[in-house]
Amino acid sequence: MASENKTVVAVIGSGGVGQTLAEGFAKHGYSVIIASRDKENPKLKEYVASKANASITGGSFEEAAAAAQIIVLATKWDGTENAVKLAGAANLKGKLIIDAVNPITMDQGLFVNLLPPSDSVGERVQAWAPDSHVVKAFNSVGNAFMVNPHFEQGTPTMFICGNDAASKVKVSEILKVFGWEALDMGDIRRSRCIEPLAAVWCNASLARGKWHHAFKVLTQ
Repeated sequence: MASENKTVVAVIGSGGVGQTLAEGFAKHGYSVIIASRDKENPKLKEYVASKANASITGGSFEEAAAAAQIIVLATKWDGTENAVKLAGAANLKGKLIIDAVNPITMDQGLFVNLLPPSDSVGERVQAWAPDSHVVKAFNSVGNAFMVNPHFEQGTPTMFICGNDAASKVKVSEILKVFGWEALDMGDIRRSRCIEPLAAVWCNASLARGKWHHAFKVLTQ
């Protein structure tokens, strides 16, 4: 299903975020399987056909997770637990899972976080896939800027966290190739701090009337 001698990335979720990240990984030399709950989904098949020359193929959650070395979760929040279950614990065991899921919604004209301050998607994914290495990333910016963005003020900052040091190093390397500097916030509990940044980013967009910005940490 994927090219030989390449790291295979499974992108779980075929919406806008999933497509952006799939194309980003393919651009940088990875073989990509973009997955939907139903691999016969007409929209998925149409998308894969349009990317026939880009090292992107399609499959089910289970097929993609089984074939890949790196898993990217790009689902809507309400479908995330089911997606992890369908991917299969055995197919996720020992693998890096990059969690890009945001638990946000629009409420009375504001973007708000759906989870309480004592909880996070990152922690739940780690609990659902306890033998995997979950790293939170790619959630604090709109998908249009996830891959090699250009800002006149310099390289933007992507906040990450996770329990496994080697996995965070790997994600930091990926982010550098994708045009970001990574800031390691600590263990997976720090998802509680990182995930609300999605609502901040979206509400800043509403306030500015523009969706073209990213976070950057400045130091002395």
